[in-house]
Amino acid sequence: MRKNMAKEKLKSGETIIGTFCELDAPALVEVVGHLGFDFVVIDAEHGPMDVTACGSLVMAADNVGLTPIVRVAMNVQQNILRYLDVGALGVQMPMINTKEDAEAVVRSVKYPPVGRRGLAPVRAADYGLTSSLSDYVKMANEETMIITHVETLDAVENLPDMLAVSEIDVVFIGPTDLSSSMGYPGEFKHPEVQSMIEKLGRQIQDGGKAAGVYAGNAEDARRYKQWGFRYITTGVMKLLAQGGQGYLEMAR
Repeated sequence: MRKNMAKEKLKSGETIIGTFCELDAPALVEVVGHLGFDFVVIDAEHGPMDVTACGSLVMAADNVGLTPIVRVAMNVQQNILRYLDVGALGVQMPMINTKEDAEAVVRSVKYPPVGRRGLAPVRAADYGLTSSLSDYVKMANEETMIITHVETLDAVENLPDMLAVSEIDVVFIGPTDLSSSMGYPGEFKHPEVQSMIEKLGRQIQDGGKAAGVYAGNAEDARRYKQWGFRYITTGVMKLLAQGGQGYLEMAR
């Protein structure tokens, strides 16, 4: 297992920038790494990838020193375990609405005595070939990241309790689902939605966690950074669309 440089940067107070990858394309993950992004969120919630495909994308991230995180669709222990076993250095969990939801993620991600993750000489442990499983467990518990989402009004209400879960590294605001929960579906730039994002960002920071958010463009990313968000994502499809549209506008 290798050191999680994205987590290290967060712990030192830096802002890290990553992108969701919604496509089963290992070469695209390598490009993201070569461009200088800090992490990639392999999207096994809205993306089509199964565990095998995610494993290939994790290997591509490892090849370029990119921190691989998987957005897992179901908060189920044996489901989460499989994505970690292929080498993901963190999980990003949507629809975490209560402290109990958050604690369940921790139990699934961390090995005993912190959690209940099952242990085996899997790829994440270098198949047990480079160090003892005992040493691996200690390193995995230190290096693996937990990112939980706030994207419903229930989560907003329960946020103070969820911030008390010490093992969570990042609390991530999902603007699209949050806008739906607030009655403005898809209008994530609505003033009330943006005001809520800013308020939640301050609350997360005051609770001792890194605040995360999705930024569709660089202008949004700069604004969120000014608001104190330190885990900022965009999407590979967004980057392709913006780059392609800009090229065509200039070329034509």
